[in-house]
Amino acid sequence: MTSFPSQARRVRDRELPPVRRLHALRECALHFAPYGFRATWHHLVVSARIPRRLEDDPVSLERAVDELSEGRDVMLAVRLAYEQERRLEKASGRRVPRSWNPPDGYAIAYCPDPERHPTASLATVVRRILGAGAGSDGRCVACGTVNSRPGWACAVCGVQPGGPRTCHAGPDADARWARIWRR
Repeated sequence: MTSFPSQARRVRDRELPPVRRLHALRECALHFAPYGFRATWHHLVVSARIPRRLEDDPVSLERAVDELSEGRDVMLAVRLAYEQERRLEKASGRRVPRSWNPPDGYAIAYCPDPERHPTASLATVVRRILGAGAGSDGRCVACGTVNSRPGWACAVCGVQPGGPRTCHAGPDADARWARIWRR
């Protein structure tokens, strides 16, 4: 598997056929998928307005990878700050971390329903998630609305508290995913 930056370069390479650029975008979404792969993919298709016939708007792939890169950059900045803080703590003799270890960017705002996810940009949602901490006040960490059914996905944005381990996709999930994948 290649890196996110190399796949992002392929998405932006207008010399490549649109289908190869789409596959490179898929690889980018596999590297950084804050809603889980399926919901992140649906978000990118909708927000960048990727058409079924890629030749109609090949620039839409660049819009999608730009949004994905922006969200990933937010995550990387937080991870870098954490790593620098940990180096200083270790140098001063503290071996047990004082603060939380930031997530890797996969499913930090998991959406079990691929068609229900936050509508804000990925960077905005990632900033909210990382700034919210644990979200113990009963509010959704992605959109801030009060979750009337604790443990269930947010009624407004679809984010599942606790991530993918705490929910079950419905029986029609695979058929719906097949429809989304075909755009």
